[in-house]
Amino acid sequence: MQKVRNSRAVAVAFVTFATFTDIVAYSIAVPVLPDLSRRLGASPTVIGFLFASFGVTLLTVSVPMGAVSDRVGRKAPMVGGLVALAAATLLFAFSTTLPWLFGARMVQGAADAITWVVGFALIADLYGADERGKVTGIVMSGTSFAFMIGPSLGGWLYELGGIRLPFLAVTVLAVIAAAAFAWLDLPRAKSEHETVPLARLLRAPAVAACVVGVIAASSTLSMLEPVVALHLATLSIGPARIGLLFGIAAVVNASLHPLFGRMSDRWGSRRMMLLGLTLSAFALVLFGQTWSFRSTMVLQTLMAASMAMMITPSLAYMADATSQQAVGSFGVAYGLYNMAWGAGLLGGPALGGFLFERMGFGRLAFLWAPALLLITLMLARVQSDSSKGEN
Repeated sequence: MQKVRNSRAVAVAFVTFATFTDIVAYSIAVPVLPDLSRRLGASPTVIGFLFASFGVTLLTVSVPMGAVSDRVGRKAPMVGGLVALAAATLLFAFSTTLPWLFGARMVQGAADAITWVVGFALIADLYGADERGKVTGIVMSGTSFAFMIGPSLGGWLYELGGIRLPFLAVTVLAVIAAAAFAWLDLPRAKSEHETVPLARLLRAPAVAACVVGVIAASSTLSMLEPVVALHLATLSIGPARIGLLFGIAAVVNASLHPLFGRMSDRWGSRRMMLLGLTLSAFALVLFGQTWSFRSTMVLQTLMAASMAMMITPSLAYMADATSQQAVGSFGVAYGLYNMAWGAGLLGGPALGGFLFERMGFGRLAFLWAPALLLITLMLARVQSDSSKGEN
């Protein structure tokens, strides 16, 4: 039994289950929270602020909790984050006023930050550079599956047992995940007094380049979510078929994350990031020219595949870039990663909507794609300069 508690494979399975639960909790809110908010008297603007409040705590908690996990170890923060997730979803189920809903949403954002930051820091602790891509691909495949079933599961449970049942179901999953990590025997922190080198990480060109790449990927994905739906509506493609298209993209992601993770281990995470960003730029230009449901199905599949090729290696690259600094503060590193992802989620839809309203999807894609290529060139230049410095 002790071998099982110490098993790296079991730890990865638990991280996958924890991130799966977190994404189910996040995506269940899509069909349920707007109705719950309206029942409590919220206007569309207030509902928008409610959804946005998730990002506030995600951005503010990511780096501090990563630093805490570097000092005290991964186990206590992970258990605490999952307990917070359980508390947030339970609060959603029994909220009777809008302030309670906002409080629950903000606690959920903090729990999301802890789960992802500490979970991937744990993976970086347990696996070397030659295995991280494969493992992160497995975890990301599980989260893609959660994105596939979360909204449908939330809607089905809502119809089956009322507005509380979806949240109660997630509460049970979060409690199970917290208990699993409490049982797991994880390595202790290297030193309770180790200084977390945040400034040193921020000054590292490879880490900074990875952060910029993550913002590019996150903002591109989040830009596409509302803009594609608006564009397809102009082609007389209804909500049901739009949902099918996004479902197909999720299936592609779930299938390809493990493959790209293994390719990252074999050919290098940075190289795969560069390839993924480059292909995403060209795929986006093609995607902007979609003219029918069938063409959208093909081009969105290509877009989803190219973005997956960037995202999975970027998770491994953050750990590799941090290791190059000889600091081992993976908690802080993935806190920066999570902050970068959150920044893209906040900026992408706003900028995309602004540009779409003024120029349409095709021109927006032509304008956005060169920015991705410029970031790709920057990443390549950073590595080139670093290599010269080492020689």
